[in-house]
Amino acid sequence: MSHVEGERAEVVRRLMAAKAESRKSFSDIAAEAGLTNVYVAQLLRRQAQLKPETAPALRAAVPGLTDELVALMMQPPFRSYHPDIIHEPAIYRLNEAVMHFGESIKEIINEEFGDGIMSAIDFYCSVDKVQGADGKDRVVVTFDGKYLPYSEQRSEHMMSRLTRKTS
Repeated sequence: MSHVEGERAEVVRRLMAAKAESRKSFSDIAAEAGLTNVYVAQLLRRQAQLKPETAPALRAAVPGLTDELVALMMQPPFRSYHPDIIHEPAIYRLNEAVMHFGESIKEIINEEFGDGIMSAIDFYCSVDKVQGADGKDRVVVTFDGKYLPYSEQRSEHMMSRLTRKTS
């Protein structure tokens, strides 16, 4: 483990300890802070940047967050994951579901919106628990991303080329 990875792991450990101390779930914290439960998890795992206007609500929901931890959470994170994470069964199954249904999802996006993609930056994600028709618990994962159409790459729209020609 590199020095940076070690520092990040220590900060995440401290953030998760503050969450545990609060005795609240990600969903509880999210409801109190006005965020999605996945975003709260991303913040506490240092995969998202805490915005100054959100900090007071998060601190109220998780009183164990120190000034130092909040300051660290406000820094742009290094968004990454350990390659071994795919071996975790829940993550493996999520990946498998996206890969299995991905081609069909892509076709429906193209049919409904046109040639484009779903943003993973202007993006919301949540995990919810519902009762199925059979009375058994079901997991609902919602991906809510902005549609981004592909653009035709016309040379007269390429600003860097236009600037070079006039210079």
